[in-house]
Amino acid sequence: MPDVNWEEPYCGEGSACFRIGTDTAGNAYIAINGAEDHYLTDTREALRTLIRDIKAGKADHLL
Repeated sequence: MPDVNWEEPYCGEGSACFRIGTDTAGNAYIAINGAEDHYLTDTREALRTLIRDIKAGKADHLL
């Protein structure tokens, strides 16, 4: 497993907690809290785009 610097978990009421992390090679990671060894990974730019799109409401239909 790569050396990932995990942020504190982001938790919603009654739902799973997600963690976001980065490494020194410019990769970003998303995992469920407690299952960090099973992660999704992409570039930091891809993570930035995902966060911006979510903040812009592009995923509101999933709520």
